[in-house]
Amino acid sequence: MQRTSREQETFLMNGTKFASPTEFSYSARKRESNGTSFPPASPHFGGLWEANIKSLKRILLRVAKSAIMNFEELTTLMAQIEAALNSRPLSPLSSDPNDLNPLTRGHFLTNCAISSFPEPYTASDSLSYHSRWKLIQSLRDKFWNRWSTEYLTHLQTRAKWSVQNPNLMENQLVLLKDPNTKLLDWPMGRILEVFPGSDGLVRVVNVKTSTGILKRAITKVVPLPITVDPAYVEKNI
Repeated sequence: MQRTSREQETFLMNGTKFASPTEFSYSARKRESNGTSFPPASPHFGGLWEANIKSLKRILLRVAKSAIMNFEELTTLMAQIEAALNSRPLSPLSSDPNDLNPLTRGHFLTNCAISSFPEPYTASDSLSYHSRWKLIQSLRDKFWNRWSTEYLTHLQTRAKWSVQNPNLMENQLVLLKDPNTKLLDWPMGRILEVFPGSDGLVRVVNVKTSTGILKRAITKVVPLPITVDPAYVEKNI
């Protein structure tokens, strides 16, 4: 999701509530965008990005189902959700072992990481119906709590316990699981030392963070979706 430039390609799900393929193609040509139509009831044609949209819609429905918003309020909320989605870490930003900054989707859109101003946490506050901005903040925080937790869990998902996954490695950049993470804040750390068990599988790691060195079980650290072998980085970059 982005607002920074004109899209290069647009996709249409041919549902009855959307524009016809003819109108869609005409509109895409006017914007100098390539238009692609998918068959009705075939969201799997979208692959991974459609799965992300499905997750967004499900969580948004849960947190905002009973909320009544006008167009401006809904647009504001969606812009904040868009920023959250585009703040996800992808891979290490550099080969510097002291650099804990990740490459995010925001770098491709704005040439820098997406951040937000510090604001009070409002997801659990009682709302005043006269405070519309507070309502938007509360919905945003509730969405962030659900979505960020679900996203980290998804990154840790293992298809089969019988399949051995790659061990975490020293100098690898990882995400730290923290239930109190603030909006658009992804705690990062770099593994300094690994502690394998008797079976050779890493169970515990020492992680260097911006505040110090922490010892964590591997269930509390999450590899980035695009992993880079530190040895390869040192040799080739």
